Amino acid sequence: MDHGPPSSFLEIDTGVDVISSDGQRVGTLEHVLHDEQTAIFDGVVIDVATSPGGHRFVDAPEVAEFRERAVLLAIPADGVGALPEPSANPAVMQHGGVEDAEGPLAQKLRRAWDLISGRY
Repeated sequence: MDHGPPSSFLEIDTGVDVISSDGQRVGTLEHVLHDEQTAIFDGVVIDVATSPGGHRFVDAPEVAEFRERAVLLAIPADGVGALPEPSANPAVMQHGGVEDAEGPLAQKLRRAWDLISGRY
């Protein structure tokens, strides 16, 4: 299947197919997560086409390539169901008046949730 020439995460259109490493269509692209100031790619949120559906977060190392008409993953179709769902901002813990820093995955999931919930 021809997915077109290589593309950039900055130019990819939402709604393009998401293809697993074993060549199966596993969903469509909902959002690209990146730091706008540094243009560093964080990952994508996909709408999973298989039951039960819903949104899944794909971290940057699990995205193999962007093409004009598809996002190619580095994981097989049977691994997509194990991907985390984007989630709301987790509770912030306080310690001596200073917020504990959230980890990189928590930051990405929070940003994904903000995007799909319309808060971003």
